[in-house]
Amino acid sequence: MEPLGYIVHGGDYNPDQWIDTPEIWDEDMRLMKEAGINSATVGIFAWSLIEPEEGVYDFSFLDTILDKMHKNGIKAILATPSGARPPWLSQKYPEVLRVEETGIRNEFGVRHNHCLTSPVYREKVQNINRLLAERYKDHPALMMWHISNEYSGECHCEKCQKAFREWLKKEYHNDLNELNFKWWNGFWSHRVTDWEQISSPKFRGENHVSALKLCWNRFVSDSHISFFENEIKPLREITPDIPITTNMMGTYNGIDYQKLAKKLDIVSYDSYPPFDAEDPLEVAKSWTFIYDIYRSMGGNKPFFLMESSPSLVNWRDVNKLLMPGRHAQSSMLAVSHGADSVQYFQWRKSRGGHEKFHGAVVDHIGTNETRVFREVAKLGEQLKKLGEVTGGKCESRVAVICDWENSWATTHFHGYNNLRRDYFDECQKWHLPFSLRGIPCDVISETDDYSSYDLIIAPFMYMLKTNVEEKIRSFVKNGGSFVATYLFAVADKDDMVYYGGLPANGLKEVFGIWAEESDGIPEGREGTAEYNSKEYKTQHICDVIHSKGAEVLGTYTSDFYAGEPSVTRNSYGKGKAYYAAFRNDEDFADDFCSDLIKELCIKPSTDIIFPRDIIIRKRGELIFILNFTDEEKAVTLDKTYYDILSETDVTGILPIPENGYCILKQKEILK
Repeated sequence: MEPLGYIVHGGDYNPDQWIDTPEIWDEDMRLMKEAGINSATVGIFAWSLIEPEEGVYDFSFLDTILDKMHKNGIKAILATPSGARPPWLSQKYPEVLRVEETGIRNEFGVRHNHCLTSPVYREKVQNINRLLAERYKDHPALMMWHISNEYSGECHCEKCQKAFREWLKKEYHNDLNELNFKWWNGFWSHRVTDWEQISSPKFRGENHVSALKLCWNRFVSDSHISFFENEIKPLREITPDIPITTNMMGTYNGIDYQKLAKKLDIVSYDSYPPFDAEDPLEVAKSWTFIYDIYRSMGGNKPFFLMESSPSLVNWRDVNKLLMPGRHAQSSMLAVSHGADSVQYFQWRKSRGGHEKFHGAVVDHIGTNETRVFREVAKLGEQLKKLGEVTGGKCESRVAVICDWENSWATTHFHGYNNLRRDYFDECQKWHLPFSLRGIPCDVISETDDYSSYDLIIAPFMYMLKTNVEEKIRSFVKNGGSFVATYLFAVADKDDMVYYGGLPANGLKEVFGIWAEESDGIPEGREGTAEYNSKEYKTQHICDVIHSKGAEVLGTYTSDFYAGEPSVTRNSYGKGKAYYAAFRNDEDFADDFCSDLIKELCIKPSTDIIFPRDIIIRKRGELIFILNFTDEEKAVTLDKTYYDILSETDVTGILPIPENGYCILKQKEILK
């Protein structure tokens, strides 16, 4: 998707909820322009209004809204309505409803309560999507397709069981002997002799075969992607030049987002950082990781911030208002990390329904006379000054591997510490040292291209997908630095443990070690390890390793394996492979990465000097500086800059107000 040249500022707009008071539609247009809104997402949950009976259609409200939006200079992100079907569809075709793992079919209700493999539902979805595309393909307001809404969940009906077995036949070459071997089904006498003997993992059935559960994860994810491809088929045929997206949810692991992202023209993310409930700086730090995931999964291209709340949400246990200015600051954090949009759920608060108390730009008062509206309007004015950043990239020499399939694999095995795995948290912990130093860091999958990086870190990379071992060998051999941590390269893609000692196969040679045992560490019984004359806690899981040529950088200092290596470095080809054998809180990762940064001469993207509790990010030619603390901070500028928002030159010591931000550009590259 080509850069638009402006930041998209908009959000979910549900005029269908106000069908009985259409005069509000004109007021919405007026207020949108006042708030600097230049787009709106429409039609997400409008199926029951568009098709109130099977085959009976009424597009009049959507016609009117799109015409009004175009007249007022507001672009439309037109949604397909598959996320919530009309009651008549479930009534007439109950097979479209999901079956829970209990075997009980759901009744009509909520969202995404549909069977992903149902031919009827796929047909109905494709039909209404085709009608939408045919009707609005030439409408001047149409800017983008928004496919469904937050895909999620799974179905265990007979159609899905049959589809799962067909998926397994393809995966294992229609060979039950291959499946039995890969799943190690001789254990507990689980060898199957007929495909019909296999079903989805269930609490009251088979739920202890990790390979089965891993295959089910993949099947459910592939079913979502197949459902998505069914949805977009008529859109690609009829509107080939209109970009397509769907909104994803953080590190939700019911779908392999890294695989789904490859099907999208632009990646979209619904962002609800808990600034109201937790330490704002800690939240901001963790969200730099999330935003880098979404930027990276799109191939280092900008992503869309599809949903955010300008005030509060309604689904936490306690829902507190955001402090003044926090929403704008949070939005700028997203833009600095690659977002080409700031959008809201929702534009206008509903008067009824489950989300009637969820935050919105326009509150129940229905006017511009609120703090939130004024803040959104002010942000809209600021975003107008940032059009040049759209399409801007964040070039990275460093990457952290955070792989969706590996998150599944680390969940399913039984052993060592079954209470604490926290795969995504572990990946975030190794991303943070670079983020805190203003160093861009991509977040990639195991199978992404490694060649553009100098340093790759693979936290808790328990499972190796096909050909990944050779990718690692080649990366290090050709001069890259690769860091692995505990329980590295233990199992293959079927969760079968590698035979012949760990890490897998030739990786023992690359890392110059072998791992003899792994230890689960109970809470309150943490051990210690030494690195660079400093002692660190060993927590949750650690490997007992032996050097086979690797340089020992640190050793354990407690338990029976005291004196054994805990941190190693091995030269292999032109590169180096590091092993951190124990898990620790952030202090070890921070110190270790600090040493790597110096060793590899990895520089921040700017020479501005800033304290660690300031977040700084360069995107394109703009430098974003954000202070999420409740006291003023200062940065030291290396040259004269132009402050984009205040439209003034700044130099020397620049104060950043408490809970504030500024955006700079070098004077000599001003256009």
